[in-house]
Amino acid sequence: MIAKHTPARGFTLIELMIVVVVIAILAAIAIPSYGRYAYRARRVDGKELLLRIANAQERYYATFNRYGTLPQIGFADPAVSEKGYYAVSELAPSGSSAQAYIATAVPSGMQSRDVCQSLAITNTGVKTPDASSLTANSNGPCW
Repeated sequence: MIAKHTPARGFTLIELMIVVVVIAILAAIAIPSYGRYAYRARRVDGKELLLRIANAQERYYATFNRYGTLPQIGFADPAVSEKGYYAVSELAPSGSSAQAYIATAVPSGMQSRDVCQSLAITNTGVKTPDASSLTANSNGPCW
């Protein structure tokens, strides 16, 4: 009786190398995309802090007919965002010091490498940086 030759089971080195190359290509695309998404997601922390400060400023202005400092409107100095990615250390006067303000949230920690850098809002609702000032920003608009 002649024994049947069964082919060997397993993967060849070429097949394994093809799989490694495909995984490397997927990782090269996915990791930078995830990084950009993470910066964008953490940016919400700074926006939320600035909007809370702007709301508190408007309440203070309605009562005292001028804008206040961080402690006057109920925030610590510096005011740190809920998750700690941004901090507002002072409210810079814009024009007449009591009639205008600019609140600037400065990124800290891992968020400090974000292309948007500092986020700001004024008493008139102007938010910076705007989309037109960051033409090379592939992370989407800062606000």
